[in-house]
Amino acid sequence: MSQSVDIEKLAHLAKLDLTDAERESFGPQIGEILAFVEQLNQLDTEGVEPMTSALDVQNRFRDDVAGASLSAETATRSAPAAQDGFFLVPPVLGTAATGKSS
Repeated sequence: MSQSVDIEKLAHLAKLDLTDAERESFGPQIGEILAFVEQLNQLDTEGVEPMTSALDVQNRFRDDVAGASLSAETATRSAPAAQDGFFLVPPVLGTAATGKSS
């Protein structure tokens, strides 16, 4: 596949509208990237475990522990509009979307 075809295909996939100057500028860069990827494809990765980082680190996430919840009264206390422990919000879907009023 020629370099210009590669650039056109990549531009199409990325939904980019490139100028002629951009196509000309990107040509050598794309060629270098594809050559490097080809070198990587030649490496023997048999037995290599997939990884998300080159560093040997553990996740630093806290345990997911349930805590105390807010009461409905506390949660709605500062709401612009609330009734009976529920938030009152304007309708999201109007008559045009559903054919009915909300």
